[in-house]
Amino acid sequence: MFDVLDLLSLASVPRIGPYKIRALVSHFGSPSAVLSASPRELIKVEGIDKKLASNIAHHNGKAFAREQLKRLNRAGGRILTIWEKGYPELLKKIYDPPAFLYVLGEVLPEDRHAIAIVGTRHPTPYGKSVAETLSRDLAQVGLTVVSGLARGIDTIAHTAALQAGGRTLAVIGSGLDVPYPPENRKLLERIAEQGAVLSEFPMGAKPDAPNFPRRNRIISGFALGTVVVESDEDGGAMITATIALDQNREVFAVPGNITERRSAGPNMLIRDGKAKLVTSVDDLLDELKPQLRGLLREERKPEPEIELTLFERKLLDVLESGTSHIDTIAEKANLTTADALVHLLSLEFKGLVRQYPGKMFAKL
Repeated sequence: MFDVLDLLSLASVPRIGPYKIRALVSHFGSPSAVLSASPRELIKVEGIDKKLASNIAHHNGKAFAREQLKRLNRAGGRILTIWEKGYPELLKKIYDPPAFLYVLGEVLPEDRHAIAIVGTRHPTPYGKSVAETLSRDLAQVGLTVVSGLARGIDTIAHTAALQAGGRTLAVIGSGLDVPYPPENRKLLERIAEQGAVLSEFPMGAKPDAPNFPRRNRIISGFALGTVVVESDEDGGAMITATIALDQNREVFAVPGNITERRSAGPNMLIRDGKAKLVTSVDDLLDELKPQLRGLLREERKPEPEIELTLFERKLLDVLESGTSHIDTIAEKANLTTADALVHLLSLEFKGLVRQYPGKMFAKL
């Protein structure tokens, strides 16, 4: 395990960021080895110029690091580094993942099955209802809900997940000891008990505007997919959706009133083919089924078994992948074309077969 004091000291060097921290630690083996290196050794690392190498070699961030640890310990938090086993694998795969995160609560292995829900700070009653329903239903089937603790859709998503007894992660754009918005302090504490609150920013950091786009890449980075409930075309949720697409993650959008500005963002995503339309949690689960198979807390109830006649079973047995003509099907099933057609139409009504032009049939 790395010395966290040295890691925080390294992170306080001006002009250094997650990418350079990761590159330096990868090259030298530990933060303490980085801080002990000479400028000549440091410039051998990609992205480290002479000025930055000099800054690192002559920097003394111990006082800052001690104060950070003091404040973090007082809050009951910890540091989670990218070199630890518990660092989320999905987040590790994004472009420029955080070298470390400040954490209140616990990030658990099951949080790898997470969905982000984001949207406007000023939702309509429709948006509030949809966000609450989706978050509650996701929590009930065992998925973690990720959002940003902001007013509006974020707050609704976190609260609904908690009320459903599920897990939720809040990624914030300030220090863990600077809840934003301030009225969400109690919510932050509840999330830390039933999930985790995470930040890339040091203790005491204010919620400055440039922090939020960086925060958004972590929200989408934690999740298998991101759902935009309501947003203007230029809203923060749309930034998260764009980042999710860049991360090769699924994007979903809830359709809304075409005359409502707060539905313009998700409607545009759907229209442009960038997001899959969502009307219920089933749309999300169906799309993500390969990643979630066997992992849901409560699998959806199987549909009742459909009763079939002897002839219907026979026809299903002879139907192969792709489409087949009625004459071919009848011949294989040893039935007349007329009888085969009657039973195939019955199977179509039962949702097991689909008919295509030219009396072609396929098994569903």
